[in-house]
Amino acid sequence: MLRQRNLGLVWSSVMLGGMGAQMEMVVMAWFVLNLTNSPFLVGLAGSARLAANILALFAGAIADRLPRHLLLAGVGFAMGSLACVLLILLLTDTLEVWHIFVLTFSSGLARIFQMPAGQSLAADSVPQDRISTSVALINSGMNLNLVTGPLIGGILFETFGPEGAYALIAALHLSAGVSALFIRVASLTEQTRESVWRLVLGGLKYVRVQQALWAGLLVAAIINLTGFPFHSTLMPIFARDVLGVDARGLGLLISAFGIGALVGSFALASVQNLKRPGRSLIVAVIAWHAMMVVFSTSTSFPISIAILLVAGMAFSATLVLILTVLLGTARPEFRGRIMGLRVLAIYAHTFGSLSSGGMAGLWGAPVAASVNAVWGVTMISLLAFIAPKLRQS
Repeated sequence: MLRQRNLGLVWSSVMLGGMGAQMEMVVMAWFVLNLTNSPFLVGLAGSARLAANILALFAGAIADRLPRHLLLAGVGFAMGSLACVLLILLLTDTLEVWHIFVLTFSSGLARIFQMPAGQSLAADSVPQDRISTSVALINSGMNLNLVTGPLIGGILFETFGPEGAYALIAALHLSAGVSALFIRVASLTEQTRESVWRLVLGGLKYVRVQQALWAGLLVAAIINLTGFPFHSTLMPIFARDVLGVDARGLGLLISAFGIGALVGSFALASVQNLKRPGRSLIVAVIAWHAMMVVFSTSTSFPISIAILLVAGMAFSATLVLILTVLLGTARPEFRGRIMGLRVLAIYAHTFGSLSSGGMAGLWGAPVAASVNAVWGVTMISLLAFIAPKLRQS
């Protein structure tokens, strides 16, 4: 499927931008932790990256109104430019902590357009019965980034400092923008003079009457509140304070998580016309959170690597199945707005990152991860009970 021109270009753009984002997440977290020695500020930096997600629904409406490939290109160029600014501040030795938060917030503001444009383009590029395969392939590229991005970022940070890492991050984002410019998919959105606000309201009304859609979006919010802080906020703290490793060790941990995620993505990509993705989604979320508890009990680096491989598989399955439910249920003209709501659900990561950093500062990373895991399983179980159409989808 990747030999199809448009899907291949969408995959390339999302993958290149995702690799830059994964490198930046690890480099930034490690840089802030060593600069400030504050787990709370590590969590706050993660929250700043997601603070603009409150505007994601409007980004989704814009993706249903403007050419999606140009929107995706704009994201790459904007994030590449911001990485260049941070690199210049590093090279001139003028970088201050407040610069990090301003640039991280600005980068997050640009990224809210990436998922509505990129995932909608992936669905637009294939027939309806191949959406799950398309989504799994896009997700496999993102998971490949989890393998290579943190590892390369950690090595560059230790070898050349943050300057070397950010030089590559900027180049990756700019390359993603160039790839998106060459995408040529026929527009499936309605040409309308309606305001963005009216498009937003129309999208909300559509979701309200589709139980599988609003339940799938709630799953996305739950995993961002309880699951994502595990590898984005808590992993640097586990690496340094529990396992006693440096930036290279942190890169290996997240890369192991990414390898598991990559295996999970390719496994789902091989399944044509996936049946009952909603039911499989619930199982995947529970398995992911169970692995968080198991990881919290480990003080051995090799055992932790093995646990993260399994956790990554469940993580990847969760992301692919959420998008399969959402994109497979939504009509094409609503896909941008549905993906905007999906990005809005990521806003829960802001609170999850803050609370996880706070708990880790008070009681340690193992307690924080275990509390998140129990809370996540409780909420997904309740949702499965009150939304039967999610189980049946």
